[in-house]
Amino acid sequence: MILLEGKPVAQNIKARVSERAKSFLNTFGRKPGLAVVLVGGDPASQVYVGHKVKACEELGLASFRHALPEDISQAELNLLIENLNKDSLVDGILVQSPLPKHLSFSEVLDRIAPQKDADGLTPENVGLAWSGRPRVVPCTPAGIIELLKYYQISLERKNVVVIGRSDIVGKPMAQLFLQNNATVTICHSKTKALEEVAKQADIVVAAIGKRNYFTKEFFDRDAVVIDVGIHRLEQGMLCGDVFFKDVKESVRAITPVPGGVGPLTIAMLMQNTVTLAELRV
Repeated sequence: MILLEGKPVAQNIKARVSERAKSFLNTFGRKPGLAVVLVGGDPASQVYVGHKVKACEELGLASFRHALPEDISQAELNLLIENLNKDSLVDGILVQSPLPKHLSFSEVLDRIAPQKDADGLTPENVGLAWSGRPRVVPCTPAGIIELLKYYQISLERKNVVVIGRSDIVGKPMAQLFLQNNATVTICHSKTKALEEVAKQADIVVAAIGKRNYFTKEFFDRDAVVIDVGIHRLEQGMLCGDVFFKDVKESVRAITPVPGGVGPLTIAMLMQNTVTLAELRV
């Protein structure tokens, strides 16, 4: 069994990003800039935002953190986004999700200038990606492709099952596999005979949002299993959508949780920000 750890892959990506950021600074006299917007005091979101700000500092990017109160109105949030769109020092904008229930994330995405969409989630960038002309693509799917290539797992002609249909992971993940000449099936919680479908796959991406849901019965012995889920157990430990202890010795390769896909998401966010900065100038 091959353990697909994300840390060495993320380090490679970050090294490239750091060099590009340094070159950008030398050429244009400023650092590529990422604005991160956090609404409310959700503890997990605060941790994630802290990691992103720290990564900017480490790699030579400028970070602009905007911490907003829980009760901010949609109009006030929209106004901030519009001001960030106009800010010449900001190359990428990220609004940390989830937002409080009274706010619309889709409305926020509609306000972000596609040229500053660090997550690759605005309608224009989604359309460009599906048409084969990506500006930037969502960070987690892009990181998974980098992970598979790092471990020399071929994608061409492979049967891939993506379990999950979210705009952030499932749908863009399927598109990236298609772009790499794989044959893709998208499944979800309502898919009939899910276990049978998954067992036919060479590569399975589990992003269904149910902790320890997938056991060894779901996978062929030669399968490569990518676990996107992350859940906190009562004891404070983390687990994924895949029951790691049950599956790890029954497949060809698997990502751990934590330490698998997670480190790649921030690395790809940094890469997207530098890419947007380069495109803007």
